[in-house]
Amino acid sequence: MAMSRTEYFADPAAPEPNSMVVAASAVVTDGRGRVLLQRRRDNGLWALPGGGMEMADSLPGAAVREVKEETGLDVEITGLVGTYTDPRHVIAYSDGEVRRQFNVCFTARVTGGELAISDESTELRFVQPDEIPALPMHDTQRLRIRHFLEGRDRPYLG
Repeated sequence: MAMSRTEYFADPAAPEPNSMVVAASAVVTDGRGRVLLQRRRDNGLWALPGGGMEMADSLPGAAVREVKEETGLDVEITGLVGTYTDPRHVIAYSDGEVRRQFNVCFTARVTGGELAISDESTELRFVQPDEIPALPMHDTQRLRIRHFLEGRDRPYLG
């Protein structure tokens, strides 16, 4: 049985965090400006590819590895969308872990590979920016995508 997760943001009912995982995510775009999204198996929501950093990773390297594992695509990191470490964002897992969000979001472009779904997701596709508001997605994911689409000249620091 796959674990389920519940996200909280600035919610007084959120459980107290008991862990913090350093994680990286990536806004991967194609030549037409579409954004690569996956529909997560654990909560049914659309999200950017990403995941926890391992001891052998750099943070950009973690983003590259996670994109490969979750989408089958090889990417190179091209920039930084921002840092997302707001202590009010908490993710509770069905095994009792309550994780504080710590995510650094990069921009990336595809260099190779083949789009292939992983066991972590049920769907994978490049989405036009104007289609994104209609997709079921957690606010923290929307925030990263919005910051990317705004084309800021400096990374978001939060």
